[in-house]
Amino acid sequence: MKDPENEKVIGILGGMGPGATLELFRRILNKTSALTDQDHLRIIIDNNPKIPDRTAALLHGGEDPFPLLVSTARNLENAGADFIVMPCNTAHHYIDRMGESINVSILNMVELTAASIREPCVGILATDGTLDSRLYHKACSKMGIELLSPEESDQSVTMDIIYMVKGRRIDRDKAKARAIKVANRLVDRGWC
Repeated sequence: MKDPENEKVIGILGGMGPGATLELFRRILNKTSALTDQDHLRIIIDNNPKIPDRTAALLHGGEDPFPLLVSTARNLENAGADFIVMPCNTAHHYIDRMGESINVSILNMVELTAASIREPCVGILATDGTLDSRLYHKACSKMGIELLSPEESDQSVTMDIIYMVKGRRIDRDKAKARAIKVANRLVDRGWC
């Protein structure tokens, strides 16, 4: 059994969408070497789907998600999380401001992803808000990686897929097949 005194408590700031939160939790469980319940990591999840849409806020003057992002992060901090992860790409637009408002660190999955890329050029499928904020473009540029975004019609398909999955209005296989078509068009454009 692991020493619980030396283990960090993970806080998951979730709900954006709930499926991404579930997937992150599943992946953590599957990557944990455990023989008993007690061998698993302590994880506190605040699945808050009431956080306003980040893309709507960034691009269309929608309700600001920042206040609920911070209050949800504080819930995790107050519950004992040693650090926080957010399985929402677009929410990372607010990560620096959030970090100024809480006393625990928030892992930046955008920067961690960019640091793990071993190719000189990659394609991205993301929300309009993530693309418009250039989160991945900035992080990849720091690593010397060129990023290729879908053309307008394919970006529209990508947004449709993302929101259909968030709303649970499409099966995963159909969404995956559509996403693969968009990704293949990125490959056909030459990959930089």
